Amino acid sequence: ALCTRSDHTGFQGRIKTSASDFIVTEIDTLGRLLSENVDKTLPGLGGMPAVPSSSSPQNTHRYWPKPLELHSEECYQRLGPFDNPSLAPEESLLPAKDSTEPVAGASSKGGHHEGATLDSLLDESVNELLNQFACNIKGGWDSEHDPAAHPAEFSLGPVLDKRNRADLHSAIRQKFPFLMTVTKNNEIIVKANSDYKQLCQLVSEKEAFDFFKFLDAKLENSKFSFKPDGNKEHRKAVHHFISQKFGKLLETKSFSVTDFCDQHNVAIIVRFREKSWSRKRPATDCQEKQDVYTGFILRKENLETLEAISSLSTELGVLPSDFSYTGIKDKKAITYQAMVVKKVTPERLKEIGSTIVKKGMNVYNIHSVCQHLRLGQLKGNHFDIIVRDLKLQSNDSSADLKERIFEAIENVKTEGFVNYYGPQRFGQGQTVQTDQIGLALLNEEMVKAVKLFFTPEDADDPVNQAKRYFLQTEDAKGTLGMLPEFKVREKMLLRALNRYGINQEGCTRGWLSIPHSMRVFYVHAYCSKIWNEAASFRFITYGSKVVEGDLVLAGENVDENSSVNDRVHLVTALEESANKYALSQVVLPMVGHSIKYPNNEVGQWYQERLAKDGLQTCRFRVPVLQLNTPGCYRNILKYIHNLSYHFLEDGVKGIKTEEDSHLNESKASLLLSFDLDPSCYATVCLREIMKCDL
Repeated sequence: ALCTRSDHTGFQGRIKTSASDFIVTEIDTLGRLLSENVDKTLPGLGGMPAVPSSSSPQNTHRYWPKPLELHSEECYQRLGPFDNPSLAPEESLLPAKDSTEPVAGASSKGGHHEGATLDSLLDESVNELLNQFACNIKGGWDSEHDPAAHPAEFSLGPVLDKRNRADLHSAIRQKFPFLMTVTKNNEIIVKANSDYKQLCQLVSEKEAFDFFKFLDAKLENSKFSFKPDGNKEHRKAVHHFISQKFGKLLETKSFSVTDFCDQHNVAIIVRFREKSWSRKRPATDCQEKQDVYTGFILRKENLETLEAISSLSTELGVLPSDFSYTGIKDKKAITYQAMVVKKVTPERLKEIGSTIVKKGMNVYNIHSVCQHLRLGQLKGNHFDIIVRDLKLQSNDSSADLKERIFEAIENVKTEGFVNYYGPQRFGQGQTVQTDQIGLALLNEEMVKAVKLFFTPEDADDPVNQAKRYFLQTEDAKGTLGMLPEFKVREKMLLRALNRYGINQEGCTRGWLSIPHSMRVFYVHAYCSKIWNEAASFRFITYGSKVVEGDLVLAGENVDENSSVNDRVHLVTALEESANKYALSQVVLPMVGHSIKYPNNEVGQWYQERLAKDGLQTCRFRVPVLQLNTPGCYRNILKYIHNLSYHFLEDGVKGIKTEEDSHLNESKASLLLSFDLDPSCYATVCLREIMKCDL
């Protein structure tokens, strides 16, 4: 059973009586509510206006100008000395990559070209810091000083324009070939090039310097020659180094050469492998072939996010994987969220507006953007929730319901709530929950996972009739004809099963037929269930005290998708006795192949719990399904923000009860408006407030 953070009495009530009782509005990275001031004049919107959050006056400063600037809040909060918004015009944004970027347009010019590029793109103070960082790296190599005395990395901050990033990569590597640059979420990171240092042990520093300039420029038909070398073993070592480090890109040969004194010797010539230079296309060519990206706000009602995407992809003739979004929203609710679709123009998206209205969707603020969205790329979510049928707890003898409600809300506002994953993560009320399917997939029990997927509920509607028929007959083709069109996932899986059969291989192909985001959803559901159980065990075992062996995250909070191993710290006995850390800094791992576990009873619990499910040796990779789960960390405690609440008589919005009046239990409802951080569940927060399962 899931425990709670505080010990107030709570109260009873019902949520999600209708979709309009539970409105979820995404908050973008600049703190703006997506549902406010949307453009209601765009064609294809079905005449349905946005629902403003009139019940939360503290948020009326939020707005949604168009076009939407789809970039991270980090661009404003973390630029530091690189604070030059003119370097990131929206029209020139290109799709970002999370890996090392190839350098485009590297110049073969020498002299001050690279310095001029850096001067034009970097703020003067950043340029100075970069030069100082380069000197420290070089100085550390050339001296006996401890290299750890200086930072190992230097960040230029986020650079949104891809062409500017490419120019910066090129200029830095050309000016400082002993440095390497990588891009992480639009942020350029500079660090020492260990390959350069290693080459300096084989050849002169000037040769290493010139070789890496040649390598980075990557000019068609260009060659590089090392100095003549009469030592065969030494030449062999140089050949081996280049083959090992750059063999896919470069080839080397030894040629006989004659110097100016007519002395014969041997030199190593390096050239790019045939056509390898062409992998780096000119920036203009890249621009011509860029995919089209269209951003929009999706309003959906009584629909899962993935179900909505499947329906939209069918209407637009693209794949579900062409959609990107910042997070999955509730099903039984009205929700507003940002989305980006690839390969679809704004005009094409507007054309389907009237069609999708019939399916419970609307699209607003349709406009061109230049990159996809990332999970977690939001500041949080705003909730407007009506709790109906308010009552005292059955064992509560208090006569004042209003007092109980005030006490509960203010308590959670102060103390926070345990940051559990909500019941909708697991398929609330379903016979088979999503985590069970995820466990079967992790154990590579493909047939079992399929049969769990098609396990029916007690209802006798067409969907459940079709599922029962399938389990009884294994007739995939017949089941296809019984299912309604909106059951997109089920139909995709059945088509593959009909083609390949209902065996291990056929079911594997079946799972591969549905989008990756849907496959990984089930595995994440299992990992979420383990996290919930771990959080309960942690609170039951250690309470609110931060103890030795806990994992803490120093500094700012982290979202579900961050990789933060370098910032996660094991609490020592000394730190425990000094009360160095707060409970809000404690994190627990979502199981995966790249995480640390607590070094106390909680860590032992994880091992025993995974062994119970047969996952003691699990690497959290399922190659046959292209699933890879590295894991992450999640704060065990979260707080509610921008909270406001008032009572409604007869559940009618806008009619407040007098502050000193007594609530009529049969008629009173409660309207709550608040913000939560990304990946926090309003149902979990309400459970903490009300002290009852919802």
